[in-house]
Amino acid sequence: MPGASPPGPGRTAPSRGVSRHGGRRRGPDAGGGGASAAHPEQARPGRSCRRGRGRCRPRRGPDGGSRPVTPRRRHVRVAIGRRLLDVGDLRFEDDGTRQVSAFRYASSWLERAGAFALAPDLPLVEGPHVRSGRRGATRSALPGPISDATPDSWGRGLIERDLGRPPNELEFLLSASDETRQGALRFIDESGTPQSRDWPPVPRRNDLARLLALARAYETDPAMGARQLRELAGHAGSLGGARPKSDFDDNGTLAIAKFTSDRDTRPVERVEVATLNLARAAGLHAAEARLEIPEAQRPVAIIRRFDRGEGGRMPYLSAQSFLGRDEAEGGFYTDILDALAAHGADPVRQMEELHNRLMFTILVSNNDDHLKNHGFLHRTGGLWVLAPAFDINPQPERHRMLATGISEEFGRTASIEAAIEAGPYFDLTEDRACANLRRMLDVIAQQWSVRCRAAGMSSREIAAYRPAFDHEETRKAERLVAMKMAVTTQASGPLVAPNDQVDGKRAASSGNMRTVKD
Repeated sequence: MPGASPPGPGRTAPSRGVSRHGGRRRGPDAGGGGASAAHPEQARPGRSCRRGRGRCRPRRGPDGGSRPVTPRRRHVRVAIGRRLLDVGDLRFEDDGTRQVSAFRYASSWLERAGAFALAPDLPLVEGPHVRSGRRGATRSALPGPISDATPDSWGRGLIERDLGRPPNELEFLLSASDETRQGALRFIDESGTPQSRDWPPVPRRNDLARLLALARAYETDPAMGARQLRELAGHAGSLGGARPKSDFDDNGTLAIAKFTSDRDTRPVERVEVATLNLARAAGLHAAEARLEIPEAQRPVAIIRRFDRGEGGRMPYLSAQSFLGRDEAEGGFYTDILDALAAHGADPVRQMEELHNRLMFTILVSNNDDHLKNHGFLHRTGGLWVLAPAFDINPQPERHRMLATGISEEFGRTASIEAAIEAGPYFDLTEDRACANLRRMLDVIAQQWSVRCRAAGMSSREIAAYRPAFDHEETRKAERLVAMKMAVTTQASGPLVAPNDQVDGKRAASSGNMRTVKD
């Protein structure tokens, strides 16, 4: 197996300055998005000359002309929860070439009992916390937890087409529905009113067929009517990801409805639902998923939103924001471990859950495990836990590489041997890791095709997906487990699954999660 063996499970935790993969940790000032950029009022991106250096030359406009650009500046208050508790102040400036934001915590939030940092790289100090992004890389212009509330490519495309021009990052943020934005943060004007465009109400179950038709029309009809476009943008403009989708009121619970795309050559929605349910059966804490209109040619996948609960909103961070990374930066599972060790609730259980997700990703050939597809929910006391696993997309023809690598030592190759050998980084003994692996192998072998068939996949479609669930890494995993069982003595007992991991119930990930109601 590759590389030298990592330190054993009984070691002390790495110091705050050194990561589990041997690199240096990124400090609060090393966060993504140009954290070292000047404050908008200091940077003065609207000026293009230096004092005392002759006459100012006008900055070229976005169209290449020589007309000076007047920076667009906006100021919004950042609040949290149903009662709109004041968290801070966000100032934003866009000169057409660079976008800059500066966030300051409110003194009332800094003094509040139970206040927590919105992200590890936004510590509870007055600030300002500055981010910037240039044309072509503007998503780093907002602090991570605020950027996480902006839409991704699907929602952005809808909003841009509805506005008829490319919005800046703040416009994307404020164009999304306040009711359905991801996480617990809200953005209010000087009167205390939440900012968002005036969108239609969140659709219900009997609206699904119409939403599906609207999503299909958006993909196929460039001349889609303004009213229909606005309706779809209102329902889907707050969502991440690239695939067609919409928010959905599922009997009082907020959910996401994912639609089949005209570009699909495979039953993507069916296999995603089947795989999420397979993950839960294998012991992972995964998002709840089911199919609506399962008998139709274009079924709808319903994924329950896990940033809502008991009537309140849960603060959410993507792993990208948890690590303070730019969108273009990748990462490793050991980076996430470092952050969990410093900011996680019950990190031992969380690290085991993360290792199980890594092994499951390899075993089902998931190609979508990038940092935006790992998430965290705030628990209490400024500590975070892994959000349920989501967006698990098996690829039968995938190359054996991970979007998020195991570690700098083991790299990005989707190797089950490397995952087991990296176990001590996750505070796991080889026996424990192999026991978890054996359970997953058994569940996947017995249930993957059954769950695919239950999701409405045909025999031909199931056969086409077999290479995603039954491949060379499966054989290697079986050999590893067999070797471990062969050397296990009678005194050491059989390899069994831990009692707290049955049927997808993970105490550390599901217990004591806190919604923000006040």
